[in-house]
Amino acid sequence: MSKAVSRALVPSVLLLLLGCATALAQGLTGMGQQSVIADQLSSQISTKSGPPSQSAKSPTTNTPPPDSKQVSRPEPTKPPLPPEEPTEFQRQIEQSIGFKLPVFGQTLFDGVPDTFAPLDRVPVTADYVIGPGDELLVRVWGQVDMDLKLVVDRNGGVYVPEVGNVSVAGVPYKDLAQHLKKSISRVFRNFELNASLGQLRSIQVFVVGWAKRPGSYTVSSLSTLVNAIFASGGPSLRGSMRQIQVKRGNKTVTTFDLYDLIVKGDKSKDIQLLPGDVIYIPAVGQQVAIVGSVNVPSIYEIKNGSTLSELLEWAGGLSTGASGHKVAVERIVDREKRRVEEFALERSGQIALRDGDLFSVFGLSPRIENAVSLRGNVASPMRFPWREGMRISDLIPSKEALITPGYWLNKNRPGSGNNQLPSSVAEVNWDYAVIERLNSDLSSLLLPFNLGKLVLERDQQHNLLLQPGDTVTVFSKNDLRVPEERQTKFVRLEGEFKAAGLYRVEAGETLRQLVGRIGLTANAYPYAAQFSRESVRRAQQQKLDEIALRVDTELERAAREKTRKAVSPEDAALVKEEVGSQRAILAKLKDARVTGRIVLDIGPDDLSAQAFPDIALEAGDSIFVPSKSGAVNVWGSVYNENTFIYRPERSLSEYLNLAGGPIPSADESSIYLIRANGMVARQRQSGWLTGTRETQLQPGDTIVVPEDFSGKFVWTKELKDWTQILYQFSLGAAAIKTLRQ
Repeated sequence: MSKAVSRALVPSVLLLLLGCATALAQGLTGMGQQSVIADQLSSQISTKSGPPSQSAKSPTTNTPPPDSKQVSRPEPTKPPLPPEEPTEFQRQIEQSIGFKLPVFGQTLFDGVPDTFAPLDRVPVTADYVIGPGDELLVRVWGQVDMDLKLVVDRNGGVYVPEVGNVSVAGVPYKDLAQHLKKSISRVFRNFELNASLGQLRSIQVFVVGWAKRPGSYTVSSLSTLVNAIFASGGPSLRGSMRQIQVKRGNKTVTTFDLYDLIVKGDKSKDIQLLPGDVIYIPAVGQQVAIVGSVNVPSIYEIKNGSTLSELLEWAGGLSTGASGHKVAVERIVDREKRRVEEFALERSGQIALRDGDLFSVFGLSPRIENAVSLRGNVASPMRFPWREGMRISDLIPSKEALITPGYWLNKNRPGSGNNQLPSSVAEVNWDYAVIERLNSDLSSLLLPFNLGKLVLERDQQHNLLLQPGDTVTVFSKNDLRVPEERQTKFVRLEGEFKAAGLYRVEAGETLRQLVGRIGLTANAYPYAAQFSRESVRRAQQQKLDEIALRVDTELERAAREKTRKAVSPEDAALVKEEVGSQRAILAKLKDARVTGRIVLDIGPDDLSAQAFPDIALEAGDSIFVPSKSGAVNVWGSVYNENTFIYRPERSLSEYLNLAGGPIPSADESSIYLIRANGMVARQRQSGWLTGTRETQLQPGDTIVVPEDFSGKFVWTKELKDWTQILYQFSLGAAAIKTLRQ
């Protein structure tokens, strides 16, 4: 039995020795080559039939393993190309039409990859020719069981265990399985075979001529001419898109026209590349341009015999707004002069193109022959077909035709929380509307009419006859300022009114009349009424912003001066701290918002509507009448800022004592009083507060004790004299407290 085993091992030992000798002869060392030999010896040959075994095992390969010390590094990305300079023809066209015209087809290559991506995950075509470097995946089952991964060597062959070398170079992929089966059949019988391709070989091609990235490219063996064109960035602005050639040896095997691909989707002249192919992009040929009412206005390259109909096809045809009758062309004559010609578009197939032509396709005129237009403050601004005897009433049959869509959109907005009344939609100007008409001498004629008399009173005198091309314009009261008595005014009444709300002011109605018409409640306190007006608020806010800007400028100047004079780090730190405090006060001043309040000068004992002044009202006015307050406020530089119950017998000094009195940093000489009616009284102004400070207060009054800025801020007088700002701009007591804090 031992002799039988020894005889069985002899062939294996001989094969092992033979493999080792071959490795030594070729100078191959290391575990990598030993692994290849072991894999070849481990191929299982069985005599059973059926499908191959599904057991987990590594396929046989004759591919040398990679060096374990070699690190795979990604190919560096090419930097993006700088923008190309416009061609002379592009500059010539730009001078003629006023804007830069692109070259047709160049956008096809925008954003192409900087490096070529190998086509290793696409199906292999049946006519693909096997060559050196291709990887074959071969599975054999039946009498023999093999799972092979073979790489075609430089001689065009692969080594099949137990069979030997098999030449496969030049074999089409569709014949590969039959070719291998025929070779293996010389040794084995009763088997089935399946062959496919794994990693494909790479080939080197050359892109030369007027390409954006000319040079040598290593691409997949499946690559075609179009793939290589995209890899090189396509033709440059000075390169041809219509005469791209592939040279193989000393022959031109194909000439490719990119226009066929772009315009028609035709890639029939695209061929598969072979190693050493040269892709030549010649200089651009003759060029023409087309602008105007076409879908793709561009610069196009032409061939001999090209016609205007072909140019229109490349340009995507006429646009929707093209006139379709004629086309103008600027043409170079004998390379000496330029002239303009016109052609009928119906002859486009007969008009031959010439180098340098610039075609302009006319568009339709925006004029509508039989229309009259209605615009402005109307329900449906649009054009209407004109007919004989048409009048304004045909466009505006009723007052409903003057309600704008915005009005209904605002009304139909449920759950928005918008309780603003009235609607913000502008009102119609009933006194004036106009017809605009173009005279025969091209001058404009305006025909005004009274819209109110036409629509509301049906006065036919204002129902003017319309002509084709007329434009009827309806204005709102916001478009043209109408007389005061015709303005619609709404004012807001809040607080102690018998029916607080939003009211429309009658013509000529004053504040006193409106308050008397609505009526006050028994708890009303007119002395503290707040009357605010939007126009006053805007004027006050503008003035306050101007003062804040002036103070800011003065602060910057003073800060630079103090910083320059600082002689020690301690002085610089003090200057920085002082400037920070000044900026904080200035920021509060900038954030202050005025109320637009107008002081009504109503006495504390005046409780009737007759106490209100007889002044005219403006749209947007707001009147708030509070109930009688039972408190007096003390704010500012006191020990206890607070609100105290009003007592008629208490004087100002007593309220100051309730607040703990002024603190040491208070400016007692500048204490001022904000009355509930909005007036401001100060000591420097009238001498009150001198002596015993027995000034009588009213409910709702506010005592303000300012900070003493003497010795602290010498940079501006605006912030030292607070009462000037408060008096001029009628800041509310809440705003005063905010500034103080």
